[in-house]
Amino acid sequence: MTVKEIAKLAGVSIGTVDRVLHGRGRVSPETKARIEEIIKKSGFTPNPIARGLKRSRPFAFVALLPQRDQDSGYWGQGYGGLQSASEELSPLGIKTIFIEYDRYNPASFHDAVYQFNKLHCDGLLLPPIMPEESRVFVESIQGKIPYIYYDADLPGTEPLCVIGQDAFRGGMLAGRLAQLLACGKRGAFGILVAHQEDYHILRRRDGFYEYAHQHGLKVFQQQGVDLEHPEAASTLIKNLLDTHEDLLGVFVTSASAHRIAEAAREIRKNNHFIIIGYDLVPENHRLLQEGALDAIISQRPETQARRGLLQLYRAIVLGKSIPKREEIPLDLYLPENVPPYHREATTHR
Repeated sequence: MTVKEIAKLAGVSIGTVDRVLHGRGRVSPETKARIEEIIKKSGFTPNPIARGLKRSRPFAFVALLPQRDQDSGYWGQGYGGLQSASEELSPLGIKTIFIEYDRYNPASFHDAVYQFNKLHCDGLLLPPIMPEESRVFVESIQGKIPYIYYDADLPGTEPLCVIGQDAFRGGMLAGRLAQLLACGKRGAFGILVAHQEDYHILRRRDGFYEYAHQHGLKVFQQQGVDLEHPEAASTLIKNLLDTHEDLLGVFVTSASAHRIAEAAREIRKNNHFIIIGYDLVPENHRLLQEGALDAIISQRPETQARRGLLQLYRAIVLGKSIPKREEIPLDLYLPENVPPYHREATTHR
């Protein structure tokens, strides 16, 4: 079946079918559902090579992401997945362009958007981790360029798909871990929030609070903490110990648990307290294996990024329906089950 035949059956123009196939522009929900039903029943699949031959340029996707070394190398892990998907799609006539920015500098993000706007782009993949700037950006391309989120969500926007974990459930899991690791001891747990503007970080915090409320755990939070610099982490730990004599442990909502572990190891020597963190970045991996960290929740950054590019391909080039959300499991690593750490290794899935 051809696009023309689908349009005739649906009683719409070829352009309307094309918008549904590629996620561009606005089509009424009823018309969209009717066209998708015809596509599904007919088994229609666009030929990407034939489509590429008809175009004056190859399909181009853009991955807009933070610098690879930021957040303890977390984004570098996702970059590996982007490269893998890019190599897989290249023989099909898909070009992938990578644009990196400093996630701690709004001006750098604006420069990245400026670069993006100069490109001819068919689809965009990004983690919306700078909510204010990301919202303005995606609203400017809404209905013009389809986009997919990975790593985080941004409520109130309309991506084709969101690939990532349920951050609230991740916080609940961290709460359960805190309770189990406390082994019945009574005391307080601190939630350390480094990126208080990030929606998914706040959802992790909220999940921990919810579990604590349900099970009677004593919890407090520290917002806007600096976990990028070792000196700041050391000062933070000293202040926490001075302020909370009954401190049992902390939940670090980002990839910087290793900063807390290193500082705590120096300050408390053999008097260990519980540290639960996120992301199996190299330093977290090493310290978890050494026992300086108690648990790490991993979110498969390489898989998320790779799936993001492949879903763009399915939606835009093949015209397939894709899920609005693709949930990534909450992987839990303990000292007893973490794979052996090798300094040259940068990714763990």
